[in-house]
Amino acid sequence: MTTPQLSIYPEHTRERDQWIVAKRGLRNALDPRRPYAFLSEQERSSSGEIVPVSTLFLTNRECPWRCLMCDLWQNTLVDAVPSGAILEQIEFALHRLPPARCIKLYNSGSFFDVKAIPPEDYSGIAAALSSFERVIVESHPALIGARTLQFRDLLSAQLEVAMGLETVHPAALERLNKHVTLDQFAAAAERLHAETIDLRVFVLVQPPFVRGHEALHWAQRSLDFAFDCNATVVTLIPTRAGNGAMDLLQRIGEFTPPDLTIVEKAVEYGVILKRGRVFADLWEIERIAKCLSCCAARIARLEQINLTQSLPSRVECEHCGGGA
Repeated sequence: MTTPQLSIYPEHTRERDQWIVAKRGLRNALDPRRPYAFLSEQERSSSGEIVPVSTLFLTNRECPWRCLMCDLWQNTLVDAVPSGAILEQIEFALHRLPPARCIKLYNSGSFFDVKAIPPEDYSGIAAALSSFERVIVESHPALIGARTLQFRDLLSAQLEVAMGLETVHPAALERLNKHVTLDQFAAAAERLHAETIDLRVFVLVQPPFVRGHEALHWAQRSLDFAFDCNATVVTLIPTRAGNGAMDLLQRIGEFTPPDLTIVEKAVEYGVILKRGRVFADLWEIERIAKCLSCCAARIARLEQINLTQSLPSRVECEHCGGGA
């Protein structure tokens, strides 16, 4: 029964791209001169302070890669934004957000993609960010290079680049259609480290093609690898459906969302390592919380772990055991 299910997902890149795109729904309608979302949040810094962070979700063209698990395309444009539009989006959000010490510029792709963020806009963007201590952008490992250094040199702040490692499970990583190997990821991370640019890593908890009984093991090994690559932060993201392709894989048994217990144990492992900060991505995490009696308390505990990097006692629940 396994072989027919696996055959549904193509084995070659071009066919995978087409298959993933064919399963999509509609994009959201967006204004190229406005960010599609922005918010103020709190995050624990490397020094242990809780600092205010402005997080901007920039309206931008779709990423050129077609990663199997990605749902960010829903808030992207078909075409590149005009020169100056990204700066206008940043200024629009900053005028409406409270002061912050750090800023995250997430553009549903790679900041160093020239068709996403025009390099001629770097200087204006850097000037707009002059009040921040830290600037965090995202990038595919393949695009770490001269433009990264160009932008770094324009900033008065510390640059941090977030890269998606996703998983070190060799078969699953290849099938995610991300077009990156562990060696390529490590080389990009080393380039950042050599240039004194901080690294934030995204790791998926229980991605497709990783079974539930081995999900914790591969999340732990992914944490190990990320810290071996000099990551200062690792964010653990519970893998979710909702982009079409993932929903189909879930129906045929090739993807199962992680249980909240797996996420808790993965975060606990990472915090105990004390090699860097480990955060749980809590975006819609209630979707994987199966016990209504304890889910709010367990999510609140994860919020506390994110801010303190310490491990309060696990939540006890007479209905489910609290994930013990």
